[in-house]
Amino acid sequence: MKKGKSWYQLPVEQVFDALKTSSEGLTSNESKARLEQYGYNELKFKKRGPLIRFLMQFHSSLIYVLLFAALVTIILDLWMDATVILAVVLANTIIGFIQEGKAETAAEALKKLMTPKCTVLRDGNQQDTPAREVVPGDVVLLDEGDKVPADLRLFYTKNMSADEAALTGESVPVRKIIEPIPKPDIVPADQYCMAFSGTFITSGSGKGVVVGTGEHTELGRIAELMKETRETTTPLTRKMADFTRFLVTAILAIAALTFILAVLFGFPLVYSFLASVSLAVAAIPEGLPAILTITLAFGAMTMARRNALIKNLPAAETLGVTTVICTDKTGTLTKNQMTVSRIYAGRKEYTVSGVGYEPKGKFFLGNSAINPEQEGKELIETLRAGYLCNNATLVEDEEKEGGYGIVGDPTEGALVVSALKAGVTPHLRRLDEIPFVAEQQYMATLHEGADWNVIYVKGSPERVLGLCQNQLVHGSTVPLRSNEILAEADAMAGDALRILGMAYKLVPRAKKQLNAEDLEGLTFLGLQGMIDPPREEAMEAVQKCKRAGIRVMMITGDHAKTAKAIAQQLGIGGDADRVLMGEELSRMSDDELYDVVDAVSVYARAAPEHKFRITSQLRRKGHIIAVTGDGVNDAPALKAADIGIAMGITGTEVSKEAADMILTDDNFASIVAAVEEGRHVYENIRKVILYTLPTNGGQTLLVLGAILLAPFVGIFNPHLGGRLPIEPVQILWINLLDAVALALPLIREPKEKGLLDRPPRNPKERIADSPFFKKVGIVSLVMALAGFLIFYMICTGENELLDEFVMRQAQTAAFTTVMLVHLCYLFTARSITESAFTFSPFSNKWVLIGAAITLGLQLTIIYAPLYIGINPLRTAPLSAECWLAMIVIALPIFFIIEFEKFLTKRLEKRRQKT
Repeated sequence: MKKGKSWYQLPVEQVFDALKTSSEGLTSNESKARLEQYGYNELKFKKRGPLIRFLMQFHSSLIYVLLFAALVTIILDLWMDATVILAVVLANTIIGFIQEGKAETAAEALKKLMTPKCTVLRDGNQQDTPAREVVPGDVVLLDEGDKVPADLRLFYTKNMSADEAALTGESVPVRKIIEPIPKPDIVPADQYCMAFSGTFITSGSGKGVVVGTGEHTELGRIAELMKETRETTTPLTRKMADFTRFLVTAILAIAALTFILAVLFGFPLVYSFLASVSLAVAAIPEGLPAILTITLAFGAMTMARRNALIKNLPAAETLGVTTVICTDKTGTLTKNQMTVSRIYAGRKEYTVSGVGYEPKGKFFLGNSAINPEQEGKELIETLRAGYLCNNATLVEDEEKEGGYGIVGDPTEGALVVSALKAGVTPHLRRLDEIPFVAEQQYMATLHEGADWNVIYVKGSPERVLGLCQNQLVHGSTVPLRSNEILAEADAMAGDALRILGMAYKLVPRAKKQLNAEDLEGLTFLGLQGMIDPPREEAMEAVQKCKRAGIRVMMITGDHAKTAKAIAQQLGIGGDADRVLMGEELSRMSDDELYDVVDAVSVYARAAPEHKFRITSQLRRKGHIIAVTGDGVNDAPALKAADIGIAMGITGTEVSKEAADMILTDDNFASIVAAVEEGRHVYENIRKVILYTLPTNGGQTLLVLGAILLAPFVGIFNPHLGGRLPIEPVQILWINLLDAVALALPLIREPKEKGLLDRPPRNPKERIADSPFFKKVGIVSLVMALAGFLIFYMICTGENELLDEFVMRQAQTAAFTTVMLVHLCYLFTARSITESAFTFSPFSNKWVLIGAAITLGLQLTIIYAPLYIGINPLRTAPLSAECWLAMIVIALPIFFIIEFEKFLTKRLEKRRQKT
């Protein structure tokens, strides 16, 4: 078999010769032999079994850390804590298992596009056969409404059009021909003599010979691209993996150091082991995975309210770091509703307001609004011709944008709407029709009138003018000025408008049938120019992207002029004149594309592999890319992008399965809203991590400091009755309960101002950078010092002996002081850079509720054991004086961090000035 891209270049006779077949098709024996040779006409996929996919979810550094923590708690006989940690592991594993296999599911959705049955010629006779048994050389018969079973080279068509939107992105049905197209390297959208597997026949009929089946079809090529594309990990996932590796290394190193020092200091091996284990437990942020998952889930819920459904939770944050958005044109930047915007009639040019199918709008002559009925007859007749010479119908549809939809061809629908905007609703009975065919380039209808019957004609301006001998100007018939009209048509075409010419002719009432001879000597009425206009909200959204430092690129299957015009209206691209065509892309190597991909923002007539290649080269440049798509052809690029965005209304099942996010309103503006939410999600994640880790850091310093001081300070020396300032079970209480109860309210913080007025952060920026370590270090040190101070005060107070009660009371005080430091830090941690005095303490009620719950639980575990006789956390009651001392010791952390923010902002301003 030849490569699929070359069949359109060959004359039909050569195609038959190459396939050793004819227009009569194959015999039954030939088809059986070829079925054995080529295999079934279906797409094949390899999938990992569910057990393997489930086990793969444990291949994560963070999961290893949590499993280690569970093992430690089991060794310490802390079964409740071990259960909680293992529950976190299981929850994360199940979520990952559900998300795994997304690519395979997306590729498998391609199978739904394969039609189950089709009509072929076998042994010279028509017969229905399963589509999976179609082989190269078979002749397939196509009729209106049929789904094409394989890639076909057409050799007979009768007014046949195909809907190829899902495959090529072309929003208008494509008229099919049988003549070869000698031009090489053209995209499927321009291969008019081909019919592709999975597309639909919208009108007419035809015959074609099968030239590609299964993986050798255009659908098969897309499936191969999807299988070859590696699943992209999100920036957050990569950063968390790096951070976790650092955390694991640090924890193991410190735990090992602690064990070695304890042994060197002469402590028993059991004590040394428990001390190092306690330190490891203190350092592991057991609650962090759950907090991150909940943070992302809240972000996803907020995005859903703004018409963006998140399928993959980490993708909720990815939009916040996106540097490039590669978007389709039709339906995303535009409404996918053809709209008449300019009319030329009676040597005057009118503009029409209103966008989409809603029949509301005004007519303007220059800058002045006019009433069409008060203008010359030619304007009304131009609108009437478009309305009557038409097979489309405007219907009210609440599910459609604007509340209206079109039944029929979108171009004809635009003509109906333009007439309704002017109040033109004639009801003349249609007597006959000459339908549009590609060869004649016009449509004509005959209508019954009061005194005369009337013929209306619409079609290409050149063809309609060829049928006219005069034109209507100021209500009178005057000689035709073809050159003037064609110049106006060229000007409209230069603005990417699709133009139709209108003409009419009065005939006697006895005339009841219409034929081509009746179309001589027409009177030209005017031109109507239409376009799928850009969304008004998309224009604003593109400007927001520019302010946010995000580059918008348009990759469309539409023509270059249309793409360029829409890009200019939206303000996409610095060099608006540069439009790279699909043919040029096909001839470029990957290195050549790499050199220009940052300089070109508009790509036209792009094929599936072009979008995929553009995405790949942008990623090679280091960009974080969001890619939108709605068709089957978009699936490989959606999968290859950092975040794939599918259209919820017009999107195919394949694109939705391959994507990370689905837009429920197909609106580009919703992407920008999701970008803002993504940045907000990342800010909250940083707040949560910056709030959570100092707890682990402070507890680690407490344990490590106690071990280092044990040979010199008796209250820490087990030989002298001393012990660690905080017990392992108390550490887990803080990590698993307090961290969640206090950290979770931070994810409900309102959005900070100016999120879209700053550039995307550097994708290579680490979560744990220098400012991060500085703040974690400050809080950890203050927390540890506060714990040491209160522990020392109680142990060296009025009691001379270190009895059990005193030690428990000292540990309880240290434990509670760590909690109070955490509480005080919470109120300044609500913003990483802004002072707590710049926002209301009541703007996030969940912070106050979380603080109240934490204090309530802390009081319960301290004083409840006196009455219930159970004391799992080994606490002792504290006096009022002790509480006063703890509050005084804990409170400074708030002012220390506020001062750190002040200094940081001041130094940043100085750096900006210099």
